[in-house]
Amino acid sequence: MNSGRPTVAEIDLKALGSNYRQLLKKIPRGTNILGVVKADAYGHGAVPISLELERLGVHSLGVAISNEAIELRRGGVRAPILIFGGVFTSDEVDRVLAYDLTPVVFEKATLQRLSKAAERSRKKVRVHIKVDTGLGRLGVPDALWRDFVKDLKRFAWVEIEGFLSHFSMTDEDGGAFSRDQWARFQKAVSVADEMGVRFKYLHISNSGNLTAFPAFSGNLVRPGIMLYGSYPSPRFRERIKLQPVMTLKTRIHFLKEVPPGTRVSYGGTFVTKKTSLIATLPIGYADGYDCHLANQGEVLVRGRRAPVVGKVCMDLIMVDVTRVPGVSQGDEVVLMGKQGNERITVEEIAEKVKTIPYEILCSVGKRVPRIYRPGAVQKRMRGGGVA
Repeated sequence: MNSGRPTVAEIDLKALGSNYRQLLKKIPRGTNILGVVKADAYGHGAVPISLELERLGVHSLGVAISNEAIELRRGGVRAPILIFGGVFTSDEVDRVLAYDLTPVVFEKATLQRLSKAAERSRKKVRVHIKVDTGLGRLGVPDALWRDFVKDLKRFAWVEIEGFLSHFSMTDEDGGAFSRDQWARFQKAVSVADEMGVRFKYLHISNSGNLTAFPAFSGNLVRPGIMLYGSYPSPRFRERIKLQPVMTLKTRIHFLKEVPPGTRVSYGGTFVTKKTSLIATLPIGYADGYDCHLANQGEVLVRGRRAPVVGKVCMDLIMVDVTRVPGVSQGDEVVLMGKQGNERITVEEIAEKVKTIPYEILCSVGKRVPRIYRPGAVQKRMRGGGVA
């Protein structure tokens, strides 16, 4: 339903397709892509993005929690879905079986629950086993790996479909730590192979590592941020050409000329030094526009940069458009994306507020409608019966 408010996030599916193809060129022959669509596809809309990735030929999809996976299934997604964070409760175990999902596992107790539920349903459950090779987060520790693998055959109704780990660095140290993680992963896989555990997939590479070290790929890679046209680090710009998928835009809601000495927004942190033209935009921190962009953010109006002035409010921000010729109420404003010859990138915004592009994209709020271009995916969504 159209909210009437002109603030929207336009999602360019052609750009998504271009990024997907660029990533395909980077990985070894015979390696498949698992598209990471957790956190609502990094704010881009998990169901429509997943449906488009399916159309592009993605092998599988990855989410953080089971609810995200169920949303995809209810939205018509048929591809295999891996739950990176594993499962927490018995109810989730039952939903894994009901919705044909594949959890990541790193605890024997979880294997036990999955195996019992699978036996009751008379249907094997597929899992991927995670080993911690240096990130220090989820995963079976190296020291416990052999004992863990030894017990895997006890769970007759569990199919070990794959092994995975996760790189914690790219090439900040010349790649030394990534090479060490890759060696530890290979050793863990060799132990499993020696002990007679059969599997189909090995995966460890995220966006940065599949670009920096394509040889460390296994037969499945897990790009996330790069699918959406952003870079894990500025140094990757020279290694792969990506197109931003999201454009965040709105329109001028109110326009007023004010005299010198006028305070703008809460706390009066900005005071006009001369007669100024101030535009009010219908977007604020409740929509994910970061508070720290106050008095340092910029937007594009009529192809020109204009500064954000005063504090960011919950629903509104103010912009000084004094230097924008011909500006008028209703003009389109781009907060992230391209307009004319200018572009405001997610990386630029993240640098200003001292965070990472991932957080900026994920923060774009639910009340900002996603508009998909060219739009074919929306027809398929309706056919798939989005819940």
